[in-house]
Amino acid sequence: MPDRPELLAPAGDMECFSMALQYGADAIYVGAKTFGMRAAAKNFDFETLQQAVAKAHEKGVKVYLTVNVLPRCSEMDIMPDFLREAAACGIDAVIAADLGVMTTLRRILPDLPLHASTQTGVVNYATAQALYDMGAARVVLARELPLEDIAEIRAKTDPALELEAFVHGAMCMSVSGRCLLSEYFTGRDANRGACAQSCRWRYHLVEEKRPGQYFPIDEDENGSYILNAKDLCMMPHLQKLYDAGVTSFKIEGRAKSFYYVAGITNAYRAAMDAMFADVPQPVPDWAMAELEAVSHRPYTTGFYFGRPNDSIHNATASYVRTTEVIGVVQKCENGRLYLSQRNRFFAGDAVSLLCPHEPPRSFTVTDLRNAEGEPIEAANHAMMDCSVACDISVPSGAILRKAAVD
Repeated sequence: MPDRPELLAPAGDMECFSMALQYGADAIYVGAKTFGMRAAAKNFDFETLQQAVAKAHEKGVKVYLTVNVLPRCSEMDIMPDFLREAAACGIDAVIAADLGVMTTLRRILPDLPLHASTQTGVVNYATAQALYDMGAARVVLARELPLEDIAEIRAKTDPALELEAFVHGAMCMSVSGRCLLSEYFTGRDANRGACAQSCRWRYHLVEEKRPGQYFPIDEDENGSYILNAKDLCMMPHLQKLYDAGVTSFKIEGRAKSFYYVAGITNAYRAAMDAMFADVPQPVPDWAMAELEAVSHRPYTTGFYFGRPNDSIHNATASYVRTTEVIGVVQKCENGRLYLSQRNRFFAGDAVSLLCPHEPPRSFTVTDLRNAEGEPIEAANHAMMDCSVACDISVPSGAILRKAAVD
């Protein structure tokens, strides 16, 4: 096993990709315009993918391409050309779930590493070893696994096989995928990247002889969300995962915002740097607090410590957060931060700066000006250019935020 595990961050577009790079990812996984499981994300055309890979490789960061849909026959006809074009962009691995895609990749691109997606449902050492024998360099473990099963998989498979596991983010109602709920209700196939998240809808019970009467399944007056999973969070337990044999810690979120990618990647980078230092340290308090800053559902540790009780389900559809983004720093010079505004804010607001590889820093907005340098009381227009006085030197890409008001 390597001395330090890999931090693997998501990116649904180039803005998220840049944030993952800047805020500490060791590797980034992305999707192309087709064949990925996040059709709602902007994703990457081949020209942009090539640019992203070059940018990542300059920093020693790897890029993995998700090709994890379950393709139909007509799509398999074009799969070889798609994989060749993707490989020409310089990607470091392909993440696949379908055996046809896997065997096609091994046949036409035998030197390009293959990662077996979580959708392959690896829950035992025999399956993990079989995938390795087929040419998989890594398996992304099913999310149903407790730590002791991961340890057994590690002990009974080839040591060269890498193990990847999710440590943070949204969890599917069907845990490791292959869900039919969205397609049944809406015709949008979750196994082809078009999930409508039907499991997040509000459900009531209707008795056959009482049409029109909707009964909540629990005591919540807003209804019941019996299929709605909480978000996963394993930050306090990363050492246990590593000890069990996991060497790549994966953050979910290719459909999430640039702020989510920056904040969560930054927090896990800090936690991992502390925990896996030559002299291990506790997870910094500020890193744990950052997990509450971005929009999320209540957290759970999932199945890692055994079969969970009802605590894995979220009683409502609501998200929680403690902050909202108000601007992204374009440059910092002459005692001013030049910003691209994202949400309205005012002179006098208490704000904080999220910067890579360090705790957030707080100050009060003073001397707020528009793009022409004229004093203003409020930055009211989305994406407007503005600036604020600030004696803190920060890099471009730092994120200015304030307390969330819901």
